Amino acid sequence: MSGNNDSDFGRVSERAGRIRENVGRVIVGKEDVVTLLLVALLSEGHVLIEDVPGVGKTTLAKALARSLDLSFSRIQFTPDVLPSDITGISYFNQKTQEFQFRQGPVFANIVLTDEINRATPRTQSALLEAMEERQATIEGETRRLPRPFLVLATENPIELEGTFPLPEAQLDRFMIRTSIGYPEREEEIEVAERFFETSPLELLESVVTSEELAEMAKVSRRAHVSRDVAAYIVDVVRATRERQGVTLGASPRATLALYRGSQALAAMEGRAYVIPDDVKALAIPVLGHRVILSAQGRLAVRESGDLIEAVLSEVPAPVEDEQRVGV
Repeated sequence: MSGNNDSDFGRVSERAGRIRENVGRVIVGKEDVVTLLLVALLSEGHVLIEDVPGVGKTTLAKALARSLDLSFSRIQFTPDVLPSDITGISYFNQKTQEFQFRQGPVFANIVLTDEINRATPRTQSALLEAMEERQATIEGETRRLPRPFLVLATENPIELEGTFPLPEAQLDRFMIRTSIGYPEREEEIEVAERFFETSPLELLESVVTSEELAEMAKVSRRAHVSRDVAAYIVDVVRATRERQGVTLGASPRATLALYRGSQALAAMEGRAYVIPDDVKALAIPVLGHRVILSAQGRLAVRESGDLIEAVLSEVPAPVEDEQRVGV
C-alpha cells in the first residue's frame, strides 16, 4: 500500500466496527470504552481503568483478546507478588540437565493487571520496563515481548489501605485512563439475561486476525495531521502546564500520545486525516491522569477532567476545511 488510499482507511473502519460489534456480544453498552482500547492498541499504548470491582473489566479484556485472536493473561497484584512472578524465571530441568526459561504472564499480547496499586514499587518497576521497552530483563538477559502488547491495568479508587499509589512517572506511561462505570438499568437487565444460562464469552470467536490488526496500526499511522491540527494538539497540552492551580501539567509524551491516538481514531472513523474533534474526544482520557492540581486548583475545579474541558473551551480549534490539505 502506498499513499493515503481512502480504501485502506475504509478497511480500518470496517474492521474496527467488527471488533466493536463482537465485543458488544459480551459487554453491553460500553462501545466508547472499547473504542479507547482499540485506540491504545493501534497506537501501541497502554490503558489504566479506575473502577470498582464487578463492572466487567476482566470480561472486557478477554472479549477483546478473543475478538482479535490474541493471547491473554491476567495478573492479580498483591503486596507479595515479586517481579519474577510477572516476568518469569529460569529453572534447572533435571531431566535435560539444562537451565530452562519459564515465561511469566507478561509474555502475552493483552495483559490484564488487576489492582496494580497493590503491587510494591519494585514489582511496579518491572512492569514499567515491559510497558515502555516492550521487553523484560530476567537474570541479566533481555527478552522481547510479543507484538502487539497492551497492558490493561486496573485500580480501585475507593480502597486505599494496603496500596502503593502509582508515581507520576508510571502514570505517564499509560496512554489512556478511563472507567467502565455501572450499566444503565436496561443494560443491566440485558446483562442478566445474557449471562443467565451461560457466558457468551465462551462462544466468542475472532473477527480480525493479528495480521489484520498490524495492518490497521500501520494504516492509522499514515493518517494526515495538518500543521494547524498539530499546533492545536501542542497548544492544548501546553495550556495544561500554564494554567493557575496546576502543580504538574501534561508532558511531551502526552503530546505524542494525543497525536498518535488522534490518528488512530481518525482511521477507525474511515478518515485519512485528523480533525479537531478527534483531539477533543481523546483529550481527557489521554491528559487527565497526567495533570496534577494544587490545593488551590482543586477549589476551582473538582478534578483534572474539568480543567481539561475548560482548556478545550478556551484554546481555539483550527477550521475543519483546512484539515485535508496534504492528504
